[in-house]
Amino acid sequence: MFIEKVIIFFVFLGPLVFFHELGHFLFARLFGVRVEVFSLGFGPKLFKRKKNDTEYAISLIPLGGYVKMFGDDPMKKDEVPENEREHAFTHKSKWAKFWIVFGGPLANFILAYFIYFALLVGGEKVPEPKLGFIPSTSAYYQMGLRTADVLTKVNDKEILGFDDLNLVDTQINTITVKRGQEDVKVNINKESSEFIQDIMSFAPNLRAPVVTNLKGETFILSTKEKSYSLSDSLEDFARLERKEFYLYPFNIEKEEEVGADYEREQKIVFDSNLYEELINKYQLYPADLMVSSIVMGSPADKSKLKKGDIILKINTETLFGFNQLRNKIQELGNDEEVKIEYYRDSQLLQLSLKPEVQTIQEKTIKTIGVYSSVVPAKPRMVESSKKSFWDSLILSYKRTSEAMEKTVAGFFKLFSGEASLKSIGGPVAIAKVAADSLSISLSYFFRLMAIISINLGIINLFPIPVLDGGHIVFLILEVINRGPLSQRKMEIAQQFGVSLLLLLITFALYNDFSRLFG
Repeated sequence: MFIEKVIIFFVFLGPLVFFHELGHFLFARLFGVRVEVFSLGFGPKLFKRKKNDTEYAISLIPLGGYVKMFGDDPMKKDEVPENEREHAFTHKSKWAKFWIVFGGPLANFILAYFIYFALLVGGEKVPEPKLGFIPSTSAYYQMGLRTADVLTKVNDKEILGFDDLNLVDTQINTITVKRGQEDVKVNINKESSEFIQDIMSFAPNLRAPVVTNLKGETFILSTKEKSYSLSDSLEDFARLERKEFYLYPFNIEKEEEVGADYEREQKIVFDSNLYEELINKYQLYPADLMVSSIVMGSPADKSKLKKGDIILKINTETLFGFNQLRNKIQELGNDEEVKIEYYRDSQLLQLSLKPEVQTIQEKTIKTIGVYSSVVPAKPRMVESSKKSFWDSLILSYKRTSEAMEKTVAGFFKLFSGEASLKSIGGPVAIAKVAADSLSISLSYFFRLMAIISINLGIINLFPIPVLDGGHIVFLILEVINRGPLSQRKMEIAQQFGVSLLLLLITFALYNDFSRLFG
């Protein structure tokens, strides 16, 4: 499993790095600059081959690459021989230098554009736009939306996936959802940006139909004999008119081979409310009510909750899912204690604890420090129709420009403190989302590649010395200064740039390992 994710990571990252460095390379050649080294990766060279004036190499550390150009050190500009200066980077015009530096990020944006174009021309497989848990206290619940509704139309315009929301009108008046076999029209009357932000918070977080008994044994529900699907959800099953299910012992611990034991099949029947009868009639509980781990030092840890405990009630109210527990905790006063009933080794126990209150992005959030054993339902895939060549050209531009705008807005929020630094991800986070996206569909894998390519291009345009954006800032300062900056100023800027870059890398790696081992 680990080796597979590493291979996926290299397959994912390789084209992004290659095209970035290719952008620098092609513009350097265009303006007559001699390229000495074109390397994918940093550090010791594992493979190298020289052709004409350029050495092509693959290096040990695969987290980037570089293009080494002749005469690229501004401190040694005067040391370049007169007869070689036409091939030296530092002796080119500022306009030429700008395009050589900007060529890398530009190549990333072009790559994203052509990925989107290929997906639109060839057709895509995308997850069905099904809504996850919508609490009864939500304004959208009052409007008429329900958990597991599937979006089908916005302002009477058909949509296939959540990405299609980016192409709708600026004002959302109505949406149509499919609820079971019924089409339901809901009045919204919101600006599209606000609606998209709200609705994506309800993006699929449905639960696969996995349940547990008081011994901690796990089972999966299915409407079919000798078969089950992780694309089914408890929320979908609760709506079915048919109330007969097969119950199979199910292993949720193994990541690679999750299977059901069909030899120990049971048949169970519900008369009305699936959630209530699961608990009251069969003593089976949604698996997300079982604790998978505890945050050290949290209220749950101090009150001795443990992995494997099944949380049944909060302040005497029966729970049917982890989202319900989380919402009930948010409704408490800041200093209010909560009483929890739970099962451990078939024993009914009780405890009281006071949730921890945190302020994140000006929002008050209460937590008790438990993680759920939820098995998420896999999204059902639907196929988009192939777009025409000309429509694809236009829509690709729209997708690329919107992704760039959202990426820039996201970085502004990060630097202004609106978004947490914990949202920064490094190579481990990228490897995980790349593997996850490939498990959903090849379309999603390439969509993510386009997004990361845009991110890579924009990050490289940050005005930080040692990045492409820093070099562009130096060029602008040279124009303002009517000459190159002093060697001392250049050294200070380079040191600052390296320090800042190392700080960002440290944050990213820290967040990666916190998520991995937290």
